[in-house]
Amino acid sequence: MTKILFVCHGNICRSPMAEFVMKELVRRAGRENDFLIESAATSREEIGNDIHYGAKQKLREVGIPFERRGARQITPADYEKYDLLIGMDDENIWYMNRCWAPDPEHKIVRLLSYAGKTRDIADPWYTGNFDQTYADILEGCTALCREYL
Repeated sequence: MTKILFVCHGNICRSPMAEFVMKELVRRAGRENDFLIESAATSREEIGNDIHYGAKQKLREVGIPFERRGARQITPADYEKYDLLIGMDDENIWYMNRCWAPDPEHKIVRLLSYAGKTRDIADPWYTGNFDQTYADILEGCTALCREYL
């Protein structure tokens, strides 16, 4: 079983969106039993809060199922639990490396790197652009599926 943890700042926009997009792509491939897919935050600001309404609205619009969940913060134990620790931007990667240094298994990676890109996925909490965030997440998750499915 491949265990994936998507990580963003608050765990209410980008990482849960990636979690549910990836779950749906894996389900459509008939491989949902081969993966554990979850998400978490680098910060404590939103702990316990559900997915942001803008992310929910975008997921509904594109037909991606999701469920109510509470944001949680990454922990040192997550390094051993997950095979892939996938961040959305440079700041996430910095905090992830701080939590899990020195990353001897090279588990920490930025989502868009799977699509051959070095740029961040913008945080829609600040941009308000859930369409662009979704497009970037879909591109990254689709490329991740090509590698692991």
